Amino acid sequence: MDNYVITIGRSYGSGGRTMGKLLAEELGIDCYDMELLKKASEESGISESLFGESDEKLPGHSIFRIVKGVYSGKIISPNKSDFTSPENLFNYQAKVIKQLAETTSCIIIGRCADYILKDYDNVIKLFFYAPMDCCIQRTKELYGMSESEIIKKIQKTDKERASYYEYYTGRKWNDASNYDMCLNTESMSYETCIAMVKSYLDICRADLKKSQ
Repeated sequence: MDNYVITIGRSYGSGGRTMGKLLAEELGIDCYDMELLKKASEESGISESLFGESDEKLPGHSIFRIVKGVYSGKIISPNKSDFTSPENLFNYQAKVIKQLAETTSCIIIGRCADYILKDYDNVIKLFFYAPMDCCIQRTKELYGMSESEIIKKIQKTDKERASYYEYYTGRKWNDASNYDMCLNTESMSYETCIAMVKSYLDICRADLKKSQ
């Protein structure tokens, strides 16, 4: 791999976002989370706030809970009425994600990046998770919310991420078969997780080099 991409799926409170930032620092590459919304806005000319409103969640209409696997990658032109539809916002994010994968080494958090880049050889797909009590404790340390508020937040966010992922990909968000490595962050420190990912990255890069 001359350049490589690490995608990170994560349950809320698992520390996946923090892991992505720390891993990017360790590897000396960029990490894209909310930054993807700005890039997609610049690419499309659509307001960044519209991308923010549909970020990793779907509108409440029942049709979004029925239809699955809608991502095609086809960009809708500005003269069409559905130019700013959730599907087209997703397509622009996907376009940016592919551009990054083709030009630079980076880490991409969420946004179905593992699926969008499923046919790319230079991608490592990770998923971070943790038991509920661990996620509650981490969230409490960060935001100081009550336990009941935290539980609602975790359940709501994970449900939104799962629905979003399934709608666009047709796959189950927390299905281990979608990823190259799934790590339980309760059972190991950030340092251990980073060391494991770096070791796996080295193995993957060596194997790909041999096959070329």
